[in-house]
Amino acid sequence: MTRPAKRITSSDVARAAGVSRTTVSFVLNDKPGLSIPEETRRRVLDAAQRLDYRPHASARTLAAGRSDVVLLSIPDLPIGPGISRFVEELATALAAYGLTLVTHVGAAHGRPLPDVCATVDASVVIGFYAFDPDTTQSLHRAGAHVVLPAETDAPSPMRQVGRLQAEHLIGRGHRRLGYALPGHPGLLPMADERLHGVADACAEAGIDPPMVLTTHLEVDGAAKSVTEWIDGGVTGVCAFNDETALAVLAGLHANGRTAPDALAVIGVDDIPPARLAIPPLTTVGWDLHEVARHRAEEVITSLSGQEPRHAPPSINPQVVQRSSS
Repeated sequence: MTRPAKRITSSDVARAAGVSRTTVSFVLNDKPGLSIPEETRRRVLDAAQRLDYRPHASARTLAAGRSDVVLLSIPDLPIGPGISRFVEELATALAAYGLTLVTHVGAAHGRPLPDVCATVDASVVIGFYAFDPDTTQSLHRAGAHVVLPAETDAPSPMRQVGRLQAEHLIGRGHRRLGYALPGHPGLLPMADERLHGVADACAEAGIDPPMVLTTHLEVDGAAKSVTEWIDGGVTGVCAFNDETALAVLAGLHANGRTAPDALAVIGVDDIPPARLAIPPLTTVGWDLHEVARHRAEEVITSLSGQEPRHAPPSINPQVVQRSSS
C-alpha cells in the first residue's frame, strides 16, 4: 500500500528557505508594516512554490482574522439548470476575491445550518431568501461575520420577471392569462413573487387576475391543468420557470393540442432545453453573471465593515422570443 505523502508545513518552507517560521508567515500573508528584504522574500516564495506548499485553513484564518469560506445555503429545492448556473457564477465571482464557496443543500431532517456554518468555519453565509432574525443571530454566534441577504423593503426583482412575462403575452393580444405554479413547496416563495408581478401587469391592463394552477413535472397532471385553463378561457400561460413551462407543453401535446394555437406559453430562466422544446419555448432570461458579481461585491463590502447596498441587483431580464408564444 502506498503511504500518503506528508503534508508540507510552514516549517518545511522555513528550512528550505533558511529563515524562521515567523518570516515565512509574514511573507506568505503579506503582513503590512514590515520591512522584509526582497532577497529573503524571494527565497521564501521560491521555496513555497518548489515544495507545493498550501497554507492550512486554520493558519489562514488566524492570519486574516476570518476564514475565506463563503457558505451558500440552498433550501430544500430541486437543483435544476438555473440554480446550477448561479452556483457556478457565484463561485467564480467570489474566487476573484480569494474566497471559496461551499454549498449546503438543506433538508427537512438535516443538520441545522448554524452547525454546518461552524463546521466549515464560514465567515459569510448566503441564502436564497432572507433569514429570519433568530437564524441570523445563530449564524453569527456560529462564527459568521456576514449573513446575506438582509431583510429589505426593496421590491423583489422576481416581480419584475413575472410582470415581463405577462406584458409579453398581453402585448400579443391575450386577455385571459393563466399562471403555472411549481409543484415543489420550496419554490413557492419565489413563485409567489413572480405571480405578484403577473397579477400587477394584469391589473394595469384592466384584465382579470391570472388563473393559477399548480403544475407538477409529469404529463397527466399537466394535461389536466391545460384542460382547466382552456375551459376557463385562458389563452396564454406564464409558467414559474422553464421546467414548469415544458410540463405545460407536454400537457398540450397529451391533449392533442399545440402552442401557441391552443395556449401561448412563456417560461423563465432560458435553460438549454428551452430551445429544443417542440415548439421552442419563449422564456425570460437575465444576466446571471451580473447577479453573482453583485452578490460577491456585497460580501466584500460587508467583510470590510461597510454597510452593503441591499437593493436587489439590476438583473435586466429580457424576453427571449421563440415559437411557443
